[in-house]
Amino acid sequence: MSAQRERDPVIAPDIEAALRGVAPLPRDDSGPVFAAPWQAQAFALAVHLHAQGLFTWPQWAEALAAEIRAAGGTDDGSRYYEFWVAALERLVAARGAADATALNERAAAWVRAAAATAHGRPIELANDPWAHEVDRQHIRISIRNRSS
Repeated sequence: MSAQRERDPVIAPDIEAALRGVAPLPRDDSGPVFAAPWQAQAFALAVHLHAQGLFTWPQWAEALAAEIRAAGGTDDGSRYYEFWVAALERLVAARGAADATALNERAAAWVRAAAATAHGRPIELANDPWAHEVDRQHIRISIRNRSS
């Protein structure tokens, strides 16, 4: 194992140990594996939020286990990162880093953007047909709150 790999927080033994009994990371000999870019991004976000002190790896493992249990208690690996994202959303909201309403609104915006994006084109939040309406509503709310 190279020195760089040993310092890499992504493969730190504490995350592996925390997840081992719950839902081990999909991996090969080189480390974690991802079937799609969004999975790697979700993984990186969890590592970053852990590094910022939002949660410990044991807390993360419990949140992930709770998501898997809520879906029937098993995962064959096909939905692993869906559970990963659900656990992230729950922890972020529970720790006050973002509220659940904002997370739900953003998720809905991504769904609308995906539906409005031509096949083969990158999905961008700017493609959300409601994006400009949401921005106008946000501005109105901000102005209202300032004048109160």
